[in-house]
Amino acid sequence: MRRFGQVIGIDPAAIDRYRSFHQKIWPEIETAIREAGIRNYSIFLDGEQLLGYFEYHGPEDEFQQRMKLLAEAPRMREWWDIIEPMQKPRDGRPAGEWWLSLEEIFHQD
Repeated sequence: MRRFGQVIGIDPAAIDRYRSFHQKIWPEIETAIREAGIRNYSIFLDGEQLLGYFEYHGPEDEFQQRMKLLAEAPRMREWWDIIEPMQKPRDGRPAGEWWLSLEEIFHQD
């Protein structure tokens, strides 16, 4: 199992709308996330910042392919077309990343 922490900004005027879309995500999106091997997915709000946490449960050598399939899942592009304009990607993130991935420095079960 691999853990991920990620951050991204959010337009303060869009926070209520962002919340409403995440109260109950679309069934196709929920299914695609689960089929990709993502578990324990949470998004937290701190002011104008979002912190995402999820765990990947699957073979390490399949991770990139599963993320590609997730991006191609039914209705995913439609979902992102709604959600992405509300988000503010962080400056300095690596090319190709939307959310900035954080380095895990401590974990305790």
